[in-house]
Amino acid sequence: MSSFQLFHKTRPLGGIYIALIANRMQVLFFILVLPMYLVHPYMMFVMLAVGMLSQFNLYLLSKWLSSPAAAKGYEGFAALFGERKLRFFILIGLIQLALKIAIMITSYAETVRHFIFPAININWLVILILVISGYAASRGMENTMRFVIIAFMSSFWIVFIFIRFYIPPIASLTDLYPLIPFDWTEHSWKALLVMWSSFSSPEYLICLAPWFSKEANMLKCLSVGNAISLFEYLFLFIGALFFYGSSYLLETIFPVINMLRYLQSPILERIDTFLLSAHMFHFAFVIAIFLLCFYGGLRILFKRMAKPVTRRGFLFSFLLLMGCSLVLSTWFWQSGKQQDMWFLIEVSIGAVTYALIPAILVIAGKRKGRMQ
Repeated sequence: MSSFQLFHKTRPLGGIYIALIANRMQVLFFILVLPMYLVHPYMMFVMLAVGMLSQFNLYLLSKWLSSPAAAKGYEGFAALFGERKLRFFILIGLIQLALKIAIMITSYAETVRHFIFPAININWLVILILVISGYAASRGMENTMRFVIIAFMSSFWIVFIFIRFYIPPIASLTDLYPLIPFDWTEHSWKALLVMWSSFSSPEYLICLAPWFSKEANMLKCLSVGNAISLFEYLFLFIGALFFYGSSYLLETIFPVINMLRYLQSPILERIDTFLLSAHMFHFAFVIAIFLLCFYGGLRILFKRMAKPVTRRGFLFSFLLLMGCSLVLSTWFWQSGKQQDMWFLIEVSIGAVTYALIPAILVIAGKRKGRMQ
């Protein structure tokens, strides 16, 4: 089968792309569910603290992304870790990435089914999401990365719809009390884990480094993306506190989408349906990036880097991820308890990879003398 271009580079991508890619990767699904895990008003300050900790992590990540080794891609990693150790790391990365993609797709498909198509089998929605993402990925890594502009414009503006909830009589300052925690429960620890994981996914930028401009200020770009994510999370969380109150917010599923059902528009009958539909651009973008990273990882694992990219190999990666997603949605996505378990697994994966990958790269780079 004839080869086709997926990983070619024509023009390096500047700082705006780096910032927006980092931001859209962070807020992908958490933007819809995070308030139901934070619940208490004092979590605003915890979120600020986690955002600052994320900033430190991005500082470490920027050290690697700014290094000459990062721009070399596969060759840079091979020189840093060695071929054998690199393939071992990639095997672990592929397993967790496949699991992460399957959970993310199934979670979003379940959300779409719950609010828009309650009579449709979830498997059809999983297939539809993957086909859209697969088509976007088939245009190549560079074109997919440029698609972030559309993904950002189709989803970021939705945040400002929630200004309505900051205006009395909905908004009341009493909903923001207490600001000091009286106790720290098991749910608080879970919220802390979810918060840290909500800032994860920029670690996958290590796979995209060869497409970034060498003149870009990595720390500045990542900081802008992180700040936008922090703003979105806090803005929606405070709006949810004004609308629900902390006691009822704990019992609410998909609080952000249900808030939109309260709003009325002379143009749109159901704003929540429009939000989820617009969010598809954002979702397709991130899954397409992950799909290309997955295919690239398989090429390294099976020592195919010296050979051209093929449609057969890309299709194999696509079908493998589709199989994982359909297995999850068909046999392991039956009850609320199962769904909570899978969400906790996804959150844990994100928290661990975000904490470890930047630190490992910086330590290894320092030891090898490949970073300043």
